[in-house]
Amino acid sequence: MTQIEPDPQLDIIFVPARTDAPVGTIVLLHGWGANHNDLGDLVPYFDLPEYQFLFPNGIFDHEYSDDGKMWYSFTGAGQLNDRSLAQLATSREVLTTWIESLPASTGIPLDRTWIAGFSQGGAMTLEIGLDLPVAGLIVMSGYLHQNRSKPTQAAPPVAIVHGRQDDVVPISAARQIQARLTEWGVDVRYQEFDMGHSIVPEVLNVVRKFVTDRDKL
Repeated sequence: MTQIEPDPQLDIIFVPARTDAPVGTIVLLHGWGANHNDLGDLVPYFDLPEYQFLFPNGIFDHEYSDDGKMWYSFTGAGQLNDRSLAQLATSREVLTTWIESLPASTGIPLDRTWIAGFSQGGAMTLEIGLDLPVAGLIVMSGYLHQNRSKPTQAAPPVAIVHGRQDDVVPISAARQIQARLTEWGVDVRYQEFDMGHSIVPEVLNVVRKFVTDRDKL
């Protein structure tokens, strides 16, 4: 079985593929105030048995939850202050370095590695993934940081899934991502559903199809 080298700055849950020869790696980033256990129960429902899954924990303790983690803090208005931006920079550096090191641990190249995230994890997926030569990015109920600049090289394809009734991250955030990435020339697959700030079975179907469609290329 593949062994994942521990990262001193990341607490990681590793779910191996249900085969002796995994064909790819999927990294899943949790949202603000959750932790790396939050998305782990979804693995069987993705129905991607030939993929191994990695769930890194946010590196900062959440301000209002004993067991919650975050990639960076928010102000009361949901904006980023100097402290938030410093934490974002740290999380970006740690995650990028770790993901770039994964092929040495897994034997699976970056072009067979997917990055996905929910809510703040979706924002982090775009923050780091647009500049990495990975197979693709999956943003679930996420958003794009306002200061995120256009990638300097060809970006991987991106799937965006969002709920029209999302009262945490409004649907306008997803539409802004779609518009900005399309403007940048990124290959975007975009879908809205009648749901709130959640992950429903239809979202898992989109993720699975996005991954398997890329497999056929």
